[in-house]
Amino acid sequence: MPPEDSFEAARKVKEMYCYTCSDIVKEFNKHDKEPAKFIKQWRGIRLKTGAPYACDIGYERFLGPEVLFSPEIYTSDYITPLPALIDKCIQSAPIDTRRALYKNIVLSGGSTMFKDFHRRLQRDLKKIVDARVQAATAHHGGDIKAKPVEVHVVSHPIQRFAVWFGGSVLASTPEFFEGGWLCFGGAAASRKLDGDFMRLFHL
Repeated sequence: MPPEDSFEAARKVKEMYCYTCSDIVKEFNKHDKEPAKFIKQWRGIRLKTGAPYACDIGYERFLGPEVLFSPEIYTSDYITPLPALIDKCIQSAPIDTRRALYKNIVLSGGSTMFKDFHRRLQRDLKKIVDARVQAATAHHGGDIKAKPVEVHVVSHPIQRFAVWFGGSVLASTPEFFEGGWLCFGGAAASRKLDGDFMRLFHL
């Protein structure tokens, strides 16, 4: 693959062929048993010369997304998987909001668009939560059973453009303009926001 085309080719391969697997060992075995079924070929055109080129995409189809769930297979510098990060984030929230947060994890664009990403994330996060519930029950000798925590990861039709969609909805509301003003041009601009002033420079 031409070096100058590698970034754009990687982006397209990621979006077209990559997917999230449920078990990396089983996925390796599936590819080894039926390589023709799983290997895809990417064909591109060199930007500089216009010459065609091709490359096979095999294990990379699931190894790319796997970095989000098993980062230790790529580096020893960072070994915390995404489900653990989400769990840590929710655990840092007020205790009375945690159940609502666990059952309403909404995905938005980027690498969440990998096929079956939401299923893998929900399964792995559920394992972490269930282990905590079981530990709490064991701590009390089984006399007091902790209430199970529902974990739900939401994948939806507008997931790819959710950020833009949410911003456009917010900007279309009257409340977005009430009590505030924003001017462009000059060295600085000020916007009144909830009674405070936010200074923005060099707009």
